[in-house]
Amino acid sequence: MALRLDNEKDIEIVRQAALILERENKRLIDRNLELTRRLLAAEGRDPAELQIEIDRLEAQLAVARKKLFGASSEKRPGPGRPETERAPQAGHGPREQKRLAVVAVEHELDEADRVCRACGGALTEMAGQHEESEEIDVVERRFVLKQHKRKKYRCACGACVETALGPLKLVVGGRYSIDFAIAVAIQKYLDHLPLERQVRIMEREGLTIDSQTLWDQIARLAQLLGSAHEALHTYVLTQAVLGADETRWPMLDPKGRDAGLAKNWQVWALAAPDAVVYRIEDSRSGAAAKKVLGAFKGIAMTDGYGAYEALAADLGTFTVAHCWAHVRRKFVEAEPFFLEAKTAIDLIGELYAIEKLCPTGPPGDELRRKLRHERSREVVRQIHAWALQTRVLPQSALGKAIAYMGGVWNGLVRFLDDPRVPIDNNGCERALRGVVVGRKNHYGSKSKRGTEVAAIFYSLIESAKLVGVEPAAYMRAAAVAALRAERVPLPHELRPAT
Repeated sequence: MALRLDNEKDIEIVRQAALILERENKRLIDRNLELTRRLLAAEGRDPAELQIEIDRLEAQLAVARKKLFGASSEKRPGPGRPETERAPQAGHGPREQKRLAVVAVEHELDEADRVCRACGGALTEMAGQHEESEEIDVVERRFVLKQHKRKKYRCACGACVETALGPLKLVVGGRYSIDFAIAVAIQKYLDHLPLERQVRIMEREGLTIDSQTLWDQIARLAQLLGSAHEALHTYVLTQAVLGADETRWPMLDPKGRDAGLAKNWQVWALAAPDAVVYRIEDSRSGAAAKKVLGAFKGIAMTDGYGAYEALAADLGTFTVAHCWAHVRRKFVEAEPFFLEAKTAIDLIGELYAIEKLCPTGPPGDELRRKLRHERSREVVRQIHAWALQTRVLPQSALGKAIAYMGGVWNGLVRFLDDPRVPIDNNGCERALRGVVVGRKNHYGSKSKRGTEVAAIFYSLIESAKLVGVEPAAYMRAAAVAALRAERVPLPHELRPAT
């Protein structure tokens, strides 16, 4: 009987099966190499082509082996840290809970126990004496049906009748409160709960509702906050330096199914230290990049995607700097096959070590300028010299890593002359994490309006998180301002004083 691994739970059986499969994979690749060698010899073709094919097949085998048995490349030990050394694990003891409300609960001795076991006399309470302990508890969320009764007033003359004001409403005569809509939006775009899942949770908590009603509430809230989204985009574009990146966003069919690669829209992210804005466009083209970045006049930190360079050259209004983290990843991928890659990885590590000597942001600009001139410039020169001296086949993993670095070299060295330019685009990549987690949970959008609503909420929520403002509190302040026809504040304008 054939062994089926999809339901196998014995780890030893799975391990043995993996080893057998690996050996068989190696045998097939060796056979493939032998047949390729014979074919090239019969055709009288260049032996270098055989070497390229060998490198390609061996790289495939190594990548497959690493996926099965290896650690993530992003968790590779940093410069100067031994391969076997691990960071000390943090403990799991009690943590200080400064933000929790403290509720005092007094426990009294039962009446039957208030008798002395020695003499039988009555026990009396010792005033102010307690044995204290702490317990973290949960107060269950509760939906209520509020009945608002607006009192009426009149004058004795009968000529004037006034009615007390009721609560602000998202929709005139609407049944759901502002806080209800905010809670739905927070759960979807911060906690990544799809609307259908929220419906089931609310049903367990006593509220009967459908997902269309939930969507109506957040769509109306997004309509109120749309001006803040546009103002946030304008604000980010006024920064001297920003990070730019993009990731896919599925467009679903009317039944909520993924409509395929042709329907993959793109989330474009622009990140500043105190704000991030997202725009969801129908492509990754230069035209889409222009919609997002067209008004920018500073320095954009990006990866090697060519649309940014092309747009900068076309407009002539902004400059592109490139990310050293992306370059490092290419060499980390090549290192299992080419030991020479470690030289580049270690030198790039030196650049990061120098950066850590400076405070982040404007307070560290002068020191950063000095250290980059005195130390980083020499490290960059060494990286460049090493790349020129290294002989490797262009189609190999190391050849591709060196070619990638050479293709973005002008942008990579830009940080040396401007202390405001970061060494990488990791800040913008971190800003996309929430979007990516949301995409995995509620899969994308069913309409163009859905993409607009998602972009609004992700922008405002992630920007609030960046500056330490509680997202729900920010959205309430913004919604109330919009309903009162006042200017809607941006998250960084409400940041707590330090």
